[in-house]
Amino acid sequence: MRDILFAVILFGAFLFSAALLAAGKSPRPFVTAAGSVVTGLAALFAVSLTSSFTGVSLPISPISMGVSAFLGIPGVTVLLLLNLIFA
Repeated sequence: MRDILFAVILFGAFLFSAALLAAGKSPRPFVTAAGSVVTGLAALFAVSLTSSFTGVSLPISPISMGVSAFLGIPGVTVLLLLNLIFA
């Protein structure tokens, strides 16, 4: 059930990003949205993998995956800043 939730969140973030890019007259909205999703998730996993060395960690949850998939690397940066402020 948890895997289905992750897949739905990622697909929804991709479609919402693509729709916003298409509304903004982007010439290739699906390619740009896919790039944003991939780079955001890669940044989230990189932070998660290096947490034992850096001491900075982000939990892999549906919310953090959705934010990083929708906003990309700036979304991961926002999550790190929120973790710094509220932790």
